[in-house]
Amino acid sequence: MSAPTCTAFDHHRLIASGPLAMVVRAAKLALDAGASEPLLIFDEHDSRQIEVDFRGTLAEVLARLPTTDAAPARGPGRPKLGVVPREVTLLPRHWDWLAGQPGGASSVLRRLVEQAARGSGAKDRARRAVESVDRFMRVIGGDLPGYEEASRAFYRGDRASFDALTGSWPTDVREHLSRLVAIAWDEQADAGEAS
Repeated sequence: MSAPTCTAFDHHRLIASGPLAMVVRAAKLALDAGASEPLLIFDEHDSRQIEVDFRGTLAEVLARLPTTDAAPARGPGRPKLGVVPREVTLLPRHWDWLAGQPGGASSVLRRLVEQAARGSGAKDRARRAVESVDRFMRVIGGDLPGYEEASRAFYRGDRASFDALTGSWPTDVREHLSRLVAIAWDEQADAGEAS
């Protein structure tokens, strides 16, 4: 697992973007210099907030960050596949059908999931990109003028209205949001072509 790429904001001011440790370092220094809490750190891939405990020294804060290079503990089973057992609930006729398939139920289910994932990849990426924009806009821009109208313009794909409605927003927020929106609209276009 690679370290998340993220972006930190102090209210509407961008503090840093990059690998988590670098962004947390910049955010901690900003806090120590008088930035207001809470600082918001967003994962670049989905705009989910990353919670960081900023108490203590910079070294203590960095030491509490999750490590990304540690190998997961492995127990019995099939370690090369990374099998994760979970409960699956099916109707009796589904179990009967699975029992008659070559390779057993687990093998068939894995094949079906892989096939479905390949077939809906573009749509899934588009959905995640749209959710990322919505999440970031709601958290950082929900109190900005024209937020609701800008959100509606985004969902309509109305670039001119969206740009006009967000034009007075703080520069750092507007620029970050513009990148997210461009990705979402590109992914939606790709998903439309794949349909």
